Amino acid sequence: MAQDDDRTIDQLNDEADIAADYLEGLLDIADYDGDIEMGIRNGRPMVQIVADDNTDIKRLIGRNGEVVDALQQLTRLAVQQKTGERSKLIVDVDGYLKRKRQRLHDIALDAVDEVRDTGEPVDLKPMNSFERKVIHDVVREEGLKSRSHGEEPHRYVTIYLRANADTEDEDEA
Repeated sequence: MAQDDDRTIDQLNDEADIAADYLEGLLDIADYDGDIEMGIRNGRPMVQIVADDNTDIKRLIGRNGEVVDALQQLTRLAVQQKTGERSKLIVDVDGYLKRKRQRLHDIALDAVDEVRDTGEPVDLKPMNSFERKVIHDVVREEGLKSRSHGEEPHRYVTIYLRANADTEDEDEA
């Protein structure tokens, strides 16, 4: 993981370029119109497919983001094949991740309120690592503790008051 921290802006931009080329090829094959936007966010390359008033592009999100998750995995593999390095590339379709992040933020705040009101820990439903990371970040910002439990794909987050928290640091994965 330390190698990811050492990547230069040029390397991250190269990963985004490779990803954009790969996704453009997929869009051509699927005959979907869309623009590709690239950037770097929080030290990670990001590529977003933006709709051109074409509702077909929304099919690339899929039910509960399953298709965009698969696109991200495939695109990361394509980048790795070209660079020889594992990528932490983020792929988004039509702002789906932004909307998802906001829903997760709201879920975390609701759970934080419940923990503060009752003083009891709150278990959230199982989530993937991206979702758990968003929850952990919000909980930390609110001054509470959180911890992931269980095995994939049933891993979930428990939110605690600081006084009731385990002595271990939160597990963000």
